[in-house]
Amino acid sequence: MSYNAKQQASFSSSLEENMEVVKRELGNSTDLVTRTVRMEAIGQIEVGILYTEGLVDKSLISSFMESLMVHAHKREIPSDESLADEPLSLINDFMLTMGGVELVDDFDELFNAVLTGDTVLLVEGCTQGFIVNTKQWEDRGVQETSVQTVVRGSREAFSESLRTNTALVRRRINNRHLWLETKQIGKMTQTKVSVMYIKGVADENVIAEVHRRLTRIDIDGILESGNIEELIQDAAFTPFPTIYNTERPDSVAAGLLEGRVAILVDGTPIVLLVPAIFVQFFQSPEDYYQRSDFGLLRMLRLLSFFIALLGPSIYVAITTFHQEMLQTNLLMSIAAQREGVPFPAAVEALLMELTFELLREAGVRMPRAVGSAISIVGALVLGEAAVQAGLVSPATVIVVSITAITSFVFPSFSMSIPIRMLRFGLIALAASFGLIGVFVGLIALCLHLCTLRSFGVPYMSPLAPLNLADQRDTLLRLPIWMMHTRPYFLRPKNGIREHDNKPNPPRESVH
Repeated sequence: MSYNAKQQASFSSSLEENMEVVKRELGNSTDLVTRTVRMEAIGQIEVGILYTEGLVDKSLISSFMESLMVHAHKREIPSDESLADEPLSLINDFMLTMGGVELVDDFDELFNAVLTGDTVLLVEGCTQGFIVNTKQWEDRGVQETSVQTVVRGSREAFSESLRTNTALVRRRINNRHLWLETKQIGKMTQTKVSVMYIKGVADENVIAEVHRRLTRIDIDGILESGNIEELIQDAAFTPFPTIYNTERPDSVAAGLLEGRVAILVDGTPIVLLVPAIFVQFFQSPEDYYQRSDFGLLRMLRLLSFFIALLGPSIYVAITTFHQEMLQTNLLMSIAAQREGVPFPAAVEALLMELTFELLREAGVRMPRAVGSAISIVGALVLGEAAVQAGLVSPATVIVVSITAITSFVFPSFSMSIPIRMLRFGLIALAASFGLIGVFVGLIALCLHLCTLRSFGVPYMSPLAPLNLADQRDTLLRLPIWMMHTRPYFLRPKNGIREHDNKPNPPRESVH
């Protein structure tokens, strides 16, 4: 029997031949455990057991073996001779005491089960076997969030285990309408990818589109949710993320309640949420846990966005082309600082920005114990040394430092990446055309943002197209009792979030 000659080959009735096929196709891997036992309860029939060491729960394996070899006494087996000729039925009905038992009849399914932590049971003389759920592997468990941190709110973060992640979401949404659909993607890795949504809330068209895009993926392997994100995003050539990603279960639960769809990938602690909009990347989970500030912090984050994006380019444009815009004393101060600096303002800004990017990247890649020290000391020492050496002016160092600080204000790290990319382009426009070049770049950027979509939803919703009802939770953040409806731009099937929950304290004091 040759498995390669027929990819969907069924089992042979010979147990030894089936076991040899499995060993050969897996290259006699040392982590493949095979064992053949003889069951006295069913006429000395031979049974083969296969599993991958390190992917199974050894206590379940022990219980599984005990069920087969210890508790299967002849007195427990019916004496009916017609049943004695059906070993699969006897094993299933009287010996497999654990849950999660399925029939298997081809090698593709067998290999998939063995390599994902299940145990396969093959029986002599039978062309079918059993898959027993014994999955159990080491993971780091549920730990505190490391990127999207909050002062008030949950500290739990997703882990690399798909089942742990789905459980974290289900613990927050205890509802029978929370549906989970799983498929395997990757011809080599066979990575499990789950789609989670609330039936009756999420738009059916979005759900169907998510499944369609996942189904058409044809690739060797999926190693992280970022691979999925690149393969299903709407616009391939844009610096802005059109799919939201998070490590926080409460953020995913909130998105599902609004009508979004979550995509969970086995082996990664990052979960994707679609559709995504531009203002979503400036909203923090903590916005909904603290008392309403009516959007003050969101406005601050949006201001930080413009400072991080435009700060160096406006400085370059004004100091190079539009000195008359500065107050006389300030202009004289900047001119005195720049006296003796050999480079124009644009080159200064580019050198400092490039230096800061190198320091930031080095701080990320360095060991955690010294990473922060290297980045802080490096920035201070290099900045001061560059000023004293007359290579850059103090004003340039101040502008680049403020830009660096504001780039860390965003709750989502995904939005800081396009800002870092676009900043250099705007500096080049400012050095070439002054403020006119900066404004032309901004107009082109706005036009580009307005053309983007995320699974059919305009990226700038609900600002463009404008929807007044959704402004309660966009740039503003009104009290929760005023948010009666779900976001209109998500087209939820059930748009009502709550009824009148306005606080109504008693008129008289309670004694």
